[in-house]
Amino acid sequence: MNEVLYVYTAAGSLEVARRLVQGAVQERFAAGGQVVGPAESAFWHEGSFGTGQEWQVVLRSGAGAYPELESYLRKHHEWSNPEIVALPVVAGSRPYLQWVRGVTETAGEGG
Repeated sequence: MNEVLYVYTAAGSLEVARRLVQGAVQERFAAGGQVVGPAESAFWHEGSFGTGQEWQVVLRSGAGAYPELESYLRKHHEWSNPEIVALPVVAGSRPYLQWVRGVTETAGEGG
């Protein structure tokens, strides 16, 4: 699998979002990531309408590392059912895409 993915999740605090990004990158489940926010959100949760602030987490990963990345995010997330979605990169700079794939080929080995 040579596909590069952008993987998204959200967190309820800046601290949790930072921890998710840093941990995923340190383990090489992602080559890099960003925390964006806060963002104002509206949602349905357990049958009720809600609003609040969230911090978006955006990770760059190889498709081969995605299962480990998803598992990591589920294990370390504060929410029991977090949004975790992956979108394929359909085009991009060849050196950049090679970098993402190269970093995540060694997923789980750390630094």
